[in-house]
Amino acid sequence: MASAVTTTTVQQIHRQALVAPLAELARFLQELLTRRLTAYIAGVQDAKTVTRWANGEVTEIRDLAVEQRLRTAYEIAQLLLDAESTPTIRAWFLGMDPRLGDTSPAEAIREGRLKEAMGTARAFAAGI
Repeated sequence: MASAVTTTTVQQIHRQALVAPLAELARFLQELLTRRLTAYIAGVQDAKTVTRWANGEVTEIRDLAVEQRLRTAYEIAQLLLDAESTPTIRAWFLGMDPRLGDTSPAEAIREGRLKEAMGTARAFAAGI
């Protein structure tokens, strides 16, 4: 059962997602969700790109939309990690969600529907 997520926790996680270096974002998401799913969410063709980010070979993303999707996925994953297990989080990213018109959160983020995905994640983390 999910625990209530406080406003302070949400704000701390948001700040962490803003200041985290690219390598940390990629490493965390790659370990939690897999390299392929992280690449899909970010909207990059080659999953090896995620490894290059995680290893620090590439330290900057030139496409702002890609970086925004990556940071949003990281923020959502951190938020859910506060309330759920790793397998549940992975399943949440992959599963069809009625709040997102029966698309997966991964697909919604890839499509740039970041606000919708974040709202759905907050509701899920709160047990709603």
